[in-house]
Amino acid sequence: MLKKIIVASTALLLISSGVMAEGKIGFVNSQKILNDAPQAARAKKKIEKDFEKRDQDLQRIAKQLQGMQENIDKNAVTMAESERRAKEREFAELNRDFQRKQREFREDLSQRQNEEMASIFERVNKIIKQIAEAEKYDIIFQEAVYANPRIDITDRVIKALGDGTK
Repeated sequence: MLKKIIVASTALLLISSGVMAEGKIGFVNSQKILNDAPQAARAKKKIEKDFEKRDQDLQRIAKQLQGMQENIDKNAVTMAESERRAKEREFAELNRDFQRKQREFREDLSQRQNEEMASIFERVNKIIKQIAEAEKYDIIFQEAVYANPRIDITDRVIKALGDGTK
């Protein structure tokens, strides 16, 4: 975050001092790339497919836990104390296992998403550099509070990604 602020501040200083008065500035919307780039859509589908079985297992366990809780609540009055405690212990053990599997699932999913996005943005950054060098940009920002559509080159980057340009 601090690095982005420093880069933006430096660029503004250069622009305001006239050093880059004739310079060429560009902007790339990273979120739009994630939403519109074909590679991002393919990565999302691949991740969903790879994690589908684990997600289904978690859903099955969640339903099992819900059924167990309903059974305990419904029959608690008529159950023997030892039977109720045994069922509550079984529920607690399954719930701990469920919580652990759910946490591992989220961690693995997050790590995988980060890896895929890093791979995509590695390609995006190469394309941005190619565009910058070919068209003699002085600076291209990937984060901004506001960017005039005139300097937005996001669609060109997405097109280059779709064309297979590396």
